Amino acid sequence: MVKAIIFDVQGTATDFHSTVCEEAQRISAGRHPGVDWAEVVTRWRAGYFTTLKAAPSEHGKWISVSSVYRRSLDTVLDESGITDFSAAERDELTLAWQRLRPWPDTVAGLTRLKRDYTLATLSNADVSAVINISKRAGLPWDAIFAAEMVGAFKPDPAVYHMAATYLGLEPAEIMMVASHKYDIRAAAELGFRTAFVARPLEFGPGGDADVAYEDEFDINAADFLDLADQLGC
Repeated sequence: MVKAIIFDVQGTATDFHSTVCEEAQRISAGRHPGVDWAEVVTRWRAGYFTTLKAAPSEHGKWISVSSVYRRSLDTVLDESGITDFSAAERDELTLAWQRLRPWPDTVAGLTRLKRDYTLATLSNADVSAVINISKRAGLPWDAIFAAEMVGAFKPDPAVYHMAATYLGLEPAEIMMVASHKYDIRAAAELGFRTAFVARPLEFGPGGDADVAYEDEFDINAADFLDLADQLGC
């Protein structure tokens, strides 16, 4: 019996692509009319994932996700020929990842789910970032868990085990919700229940988000409201 539900945040609960694109356009202030900011943000996100896979830590020291985004931004801007962003503007744009807007269904869906389940995050983002995102977006979690708390990034099993330990529950009593299949597949291997939520606009209109439902997941949902419906909330 599921007693708690844990959620990925960036992409699953929040719309990072349009938020960061709009922040980039705002900070650019019309200086780069020919730049495809949607493509820049997509490459920035890809660079973040590449960095996490290649070097989750340096010399045994934890690397904050904020610093990963900041470094990746320098590379992406240089490759795009955008060299006139000041250090302060680059820092400000990096903070866009802490100001992500929720999807239209997120708050209402979580509010319904919270009536019957304990809700928590399980994000690769820094704890401080998840707190800032959640407060700004009004996300009604009961608890915030993040990879930083265990010193490893999803899909490392230690991250999922950490959440179960803090919740005081067995994996089979917890459902992992994500729009990224690698995330819920990793959880499923450890005995967690799984829910895939399709986010067709995760990478913007025309993006290549994987939204195909799979029989391997316990639930396939169109959004958080559909998830609440399927769980009887």
